[in-house]
Amino acid sequence: MAELAPHELRVLVAVCETGSFSGAAVRLGLTQSAVSHSVRGSEAKVGAVLFERGRSGASPTPAGERAVALARRILRLHEVLGAEVRGVAGGSAGAADGVLRIAAFRSAALHLLPPALERLTARHPGIRPEVRVVRELGAGTAGEVAAGRADLGIATLGADGDGAQAGVTGLLTGVLTEEAYALVHPVGHPDPKSLPLLDWDENCGSYTRAWWQAQDWIPGATVKAEDDAMVLTMVGRGLGMAILPELSLREAGDTVQITDLGPARPVRRVGYVTTPESAATLAVRALIRELRSEQG
Repeated sequence: MAELAPHELRVLVAVCETGSFSGAAVRLGLTQSAVSHSVRGSEAKVGAVLFERGRSGASPTPAGERAVALARRILRLHEVLGAEVRGVAGGSAGAADGVLRIAAFRSAALHLLPPALERLTARHPGIRPEVRVVRELGAGTAGEVAAGRADLGIATLGADGDGAQAGVTGLLTGVLTEEAYALVHPVGHPDPKSLPLLDWDENCGSYTRAWWQAQDWIPGATVKAEDDAMVLTMVGRGLGMAILPELSLREAGDTVQITDLGPARPVRRVGYVTTPESAATLAVRALIRELRSEQG
């Protein structure tokens, strides 16, 4: 099979991200016919249809989604090649530089990343972190890494240490911390377990689902909020109780009370997720060291 050249990979990514051949042509400064020709050539090389064409534009087939994800990752290696070589040439330990793309869920972005990034940029002033907050729904932060949109993700991990989110395989993971869930309720309430349950969509992953199902005192959620911070605010207003992990509870104010759920309380693992190729780069290795030292 003939290999795809970098310019062909850029065309695939542009078509996917703009949703049309014409949009890709504008982004890349090409003609629409050149984009169409490039896509047909790429499909011939890989032996699969990569895009469904229609009046509304172009959408990737399952094979196309995989091709685009790999294309982003390959192009990313092209981008960091110079920085990697300069870093190694600069000393035995290597000095990382360039953009470092990070995806994290909200509470991790607020509480795990900042101290690690502070130390990272002090040691490697050439690194420019770009952090995006991604909801842990569907493929979550691990999906951003697998799709080539992030170099490293801070994700919730399953009991076996793998990414807990659906449809993500072939990534490298490492546990950074384990955080217990606790009951949070308005201060001084005499029977907090009798209150309505407040919840948010990202809560209760596969690692805690069995515990939730075994608790006959937990009612169905009365209100589901956008995120854990909103739940915490509503609890503080006396609207109900919630069951939240430790990272979320770091933002608890004096209007809420935190009650331990006992030795059988659910625990979730939080860790990093990256691709095998990104794991070998200086910047990602440096960030993982800082994240680990923060928890150590």
